[in-house]
Amino acid sequence: MSTPALAPRLGPLRQTYAGTDEFPPLTRAYTEVAQVVRETGLLRRTPWFYGFVGAAIAVAFAGCITGFVLLGDSWFQLLIAAALGILFTQVAFLAHEAAHRQILASGPANDRLARLLGNGVVGMSYSWWSTKHTRHHANPNRVGKDPDIEVDTISFLQEDAARARGVQRLLTRHQGWLFFPLLTLEGLNLHALAIRHLLGRAPVKGRFIELGLLVARFIVFVAPVFVFLPLGMAFAFVGVQLAVFGVYMGASFAPNHKGMAVIAPDARLDFFSKQVRTSRNIGGGWWATWLMGGLNYQIEHHLFPNMPRPALSRAREIVIDQCRAYDVPYTETTLWRSYAIVIAYLNRVGLGARDPFDCPMAATYRRA
Repeated sequence: MSTPALAPRLGPLRQTYAGTDEFPPLTRAYTEVAQVVRETGLLRRTPWFYGFVGAAIAVAFAGCITGFVLLGDSWFQLLIAAALGILFTQVAFLAHEAAHRQILASGPANDRLARLLGNGVVGMSYSWWSTKHTRHHANPNRVGKDPDIEVDTISFLQEDAARARGVQRLLTRHQGWLFFPLLTLEGLNLHALAIRHLLGRAPVKGRFIELGLLVARFIVFVAPVFVFLPLGMAFAFVGVQLAVFGVYMGASFAPNHKGMAVIAPDARLDFFSKQVRTSRNIGGGWWATWLMGGLNYQIEHHLFPNMPRPALSRAREIVIDQCRAYDVPYTETTLWRSYAIVIAYLNRVGLGARDPFDCPMAATYRRA
């Protein structure tokens, strides 16, 4: 069994790949590794695994509902709220896997399952997320094409940080340290984005189905909180649930690409190098896989998006061997180290909002 000897380091602010010199033509690398993966049977569906995960989550929801009823008018209800935040994130992992067609045999069935879980349980918009996430997978960390590095509350590129003004500039200056506190608002943000997307003027496939699922979710998961708890406690309950959900979601997705190589807009590079160099794995084995819903194997997930969660650890060994053969760096670190890397990277990006300067990375893009 191969194991990577990787010493994670912060290194420069980021590597920007602007041409083919840094990315030699490795078109065979992916073809070869994909053939081995197929022959090994790692792309076969694993309904037994997802059936077990689904049943475990359903039992946990039943336990939360029972606890909610038994506790009644008690501030211990906030423990139930925190547990629900964790469970909604676990369901979001399943929705993510269904959207990638990892769970069921047919594409339409996976789409229906992803919409049911994403809208009806988690409260996100499947159509909004699917469009955004597809763009991310096609061009991870590519400037101008990956929506996950576009400026929002957080700036992921120095150029965006330098353009920040007002309150945005104040936040950007210390965004690394503020990143995790800001995640407490991400759950509310995801719900708001879903409603804005579905009520917007742009065409949305399955708009009314998704709206109907959101309404049903409100009736089942939100309304009872305000019916059975005092108003102040009800708001606290929802606040805790949203905060835990937002932090858990952000803490699971942030380590995957933040602080990794950033690709110039017009760079030409092969699929294998692009996906491996821009992604970061989290070590830890089975506990990290359960905690992060398989996102700890981000490199393998990006190379084989429809690979079921149980197969990712085996695919890791195959990919590591291929990376060694072609001298492509394979990045894997601990969960806590990844958070330190993300915070340091965001703080260094935020320097652009502290003192305006002609960013050297911008000059790199202009020359590319």
